[in-house]
Amino acid sequence: MSPDTRPDQPVVFIIDDDASVRTSLSRLLTAMGFRTETFGSAEDFLTRGRYDGVGCLVLDVRMPGLTGMDLQDELARADCSLPIVFITGHGSIPMGVTAMKKGAVDFLPKPFDDDQLLEAVTSAIEKHREGRKLQSDKSDVSRRITLLSPREYEIFRYIITGMLNKQIGYRLNISEKTVKVHRGRVMEKLGVTSVAELVRLAQKAGIEPSVPHPTPYTTKVQ
Repeated sequence: MSPDTRPDQPVVFIIDDDASVRTSLSRLLTAMGFRTETFGSAEDFLTRGRYDGVGCLVLDVRMPGLTGMDLQDELARADCSLPIVFITGHGSIPMGVTAMKKGAVDFLPKPFDDDQLLEAVTSAIEKHREGRKLQSDKSDVSRRITLLSPREYEIFRYIITGMLNKQIGYRLNISEKTVKVHRGRVMEKLGVTSVAELVRLAQKAGIEPSVPHPTPYTTKVQ
């Protein structure tokens, strides 16, 4: 089994109990520039250890021991985000529907042509790469938000509602000047320059705006 190299180098994990299928798929995908690792069973793959780079699984549905569907469930429980391309010579429409509902990228009945497989694998890897980027962005935002003090975080949640400083001050029973100081610190710590950017950060981190009670300033004077 080859060791992991760069985390941004896609790896296709081929899991099939038929050695000839593993060999042919590995040769095809290697020729197209992918790095591959092959396994004769789901159990063998599970002993490999966690992979933290970009990649996907090309997974046979029916195998002795753990089936492909069983492995899909095991990976979901382990919070493994590797996308799956199922291949099968014994699949059914309900089986394919179930696999896709659980997150599989594709469900290819054997025999399939090379272009179908390459398209499915390329799509799976792109999906994984995008998902990892989103997760990385979310983690970065969450890290920056932890830099805020409790009061700054409270004001942050009011800022993203679009409230003015005087409205926030009235709601929290503090001066407009104090709100302005906290707002500046929030902007500085989160590395943004506008409310629109704050709103986008909050959305990435899954932070809901505070819902203000009506105040004398809830309607901006024209």
